[in-house]
Amino acid sequence: MAADQQGLDIAAIYERHSKTVYRVCFAFMKNHADTEDAVQETFFRLIRKQPTFETPEHEKAWLIRTASNICKNELKHWRRKQTALDDQADIPAPGATDYGEIMDAIMALPERYKTVIYLYYYEGYQTAEIAKMLKKPHSTIRNHLREARLILKERLGDLT
Repeated sequence: MAADQQGLDIAAIYERHSKTVYRVCFAFMKNHADTEDAVQETFFRLIRKQPTFETPEHEKAWLIRTASNICKNELKHWRRKQTALDDQADIPAPGATDYGEIMDAIMALPERYKTVIYLYYYEGYQTAEIAKMLKKPHSTIRNHLREARLILKERLGDLT
């Protein structure tokens, strides 16, 4: 089934954005099994809700925001608090390469910083776009970026 009755082409959307959604979810979940579950739930919500997208950017932003919310909700769940996520950090993904020291430092950031750093540096969004996506004030996003950079500089040293 390529498209439903409203014309939303789920397969095409999945092809365009599945890697981005996976990376967003992995940044939160820190293990591949939970990441895959969150990706699946994100696209399930897309199928169920059938949103209308104004632009390709709106489509991508909806998926990122939905994936982020799914991950945040899962991390709040009481069962997750009983499992040490750090125990699963060393499990490699099939065919994955080492993220390196910088990615490890980013993954260790608190949630509010990790998401903003990822969207800004890896997805190329501007701070105003991130603020709109995350429904936070623009100044908060700029402040989170600044604070995250300071933390990363302290942990990694000046790499320039």
